[in-house]
Amino acid sequence: MRFTSLIVELIRARPRLVFWIVVLCQALLWLVVPLLLYRGPPGDLATVLAYGREYQVGTEFGPPLAYWLADIAFRAAGNHIFGVYLLAQICAVLMFRAAYQLGRHIVGAPQAVIAVLLTMTVTAFSTPGIEFGPLVLARPLWAMFLLHAWLAIGQGRRSAWFALSIEAGLLLLTTPQAMWLLPLPLLFGLATTRGRRNLASFDPLFALIVIAALVLPYAVWVIRSGTSVLPPPPVLTDLAGKAEQWGILLVWLIAAAAGVFVLTVMNWRRLVPRTEDAPVIFRPPVDGTARAYVYVFALAPALLGSLFAALYGRANVVGGTGIALVMSGLAVVVACGNLIMLRRQRVLRKVWAAAIVAPVLAVLANIVVFPWIDGPEDRTALPAREIGRFFGENFERRTGQKLTSVAGDPQLAALIGMSASRPHVLNDAQPDRTPWITSAKFMETGGVVVWRAADTIGTPPADLVQRFPGLVPEVPRAFDRLINGNRPVLRVGWAIVRPKGP
Repeated sequence: MRFTSLIVELIRARPRLVFWIVVLCQALLWLVVPLLLYRGPPGDLATVLAYGREYQVGTEFGPPLAYWLADIAFRAAGNHIFGVYLLAQICAVLMFRAAYQLGRHIVGAPQAVIAVLLTMTVTAFSTPGIEFGPLVLARPLWAMFLLHAWLAIGQGRRSAWFALSIEAGLLLLTTPQAMWLLPLPLLFGLATTRGRRNLASFDPLFALIVIAALVLPYAVWVIRSGTSVLPPPPVLTDLAGKAEQWGILLVWLIAAAAGVFVLTVMNWRRLVPRTEDAPVIFRPPVDGTARAYVYVFALAPALLGSLFAALYGRANVVGGTGIALVMSGLAVVVACGNLIMLRRQRVLRKVWAAAIVAPVLAVLANIVVFPWIDGPEDRTALPAREIGRFFGENFERRTGQKLTSVAGDPQLAALIGMSASRPHVLNDAQPDRTPWITSAKFMETGGVVVWRAADTIGTPPADLVQRFPGLVPEVPRAFDRLINGNRPVLRVGWAIVRPKGP
């Protein structure tokens, strides 16, 4: 007797409803988890806010759009990190929506939902998606760009060119990796008969004008600053080591997509008893050009991104794991044929749920277990609000002015930069990285210098004393992490540089 679950029937009859339910539930999950478990921002999010606060047209880290949006979201939430977490999940929802729309045009809505369900198990779209920054913002822009590139180049829809140009311009304002990503659909179009036919019009020229208008301010900054947007040629030495690094990066990509492969293998007909009568998800036939489009953009960003990373000695895939694997679920669905039989429905549901919940359990283990086994310090365990409040209030109490600048330890300074007064962050060790404030300006306006104290006296490091002569350390302030475990409390040394009078 055939058993068909309610979920399968909903995928067949109401695919859009299923899509919104699962995507919004995952977004809610990764909105609640950091709010409940994190006392400080993950990854480099505090640095992103420090740069976004200055509204620079460009920095050494690249184009400015992600930094500006992070600061806008932070301020809109009343200087609370909730706004940035919400922005990150909005990016995730928009990315999955674009992937669903692309799948709907190629394999139909029911199988497009299956593609999204598979893609959601990729680990890059779970915990790393909280760390809003250029790579997180680039994911929805790249997914929407692929959608409208297919509509314009693959299906000849002239109306898609305008959206494509906007997305391309925003992608160029988000990450420098867009320079090698954006030409890929154009190359695909030139390599196919249908693509060449749809490119033979004035629409691509108008799109280039829109892109140029969007990136003009950043291009002017690049020209004036003398910054090179193109990387230098790679040094082709130790090719064996680079090949090994390429292989390691590919293995990490496969590991990130392990949920997709496990679900596919669990549904393999050779591993299921022949007596099982499985429900079928049907799609219309996929033409050769559409099939090639999916395969190319499921493989090219992953292969090229890992190759470039290996050639330039980078530890992570160029463009990010999210961009490399955003088409992985759709590629598996296209490869499975016109009829997808959902075998072992109960097992598949459990495996999928486990793949979604596993990153949450990893976060819990990282927070609860590592402090007791002397594991690496987790940035999310640092009490960001307490640190910022303490130094902001003490500076105002001592000087009668609001804290406007902070220097010293880059991590602690960035956390203090998130406090209510939003002080400027000075990287005193590498001042060219923070061009909005100089050491001379810092000494004039005053501020707080912080460091990790190695003793109860709060002796500042020798390099800080050299950069800030006459530094008078205060009694170190101790802060508790979320769970201290076997670690000592976080002891922060600090000193006040008083503002100079008029």
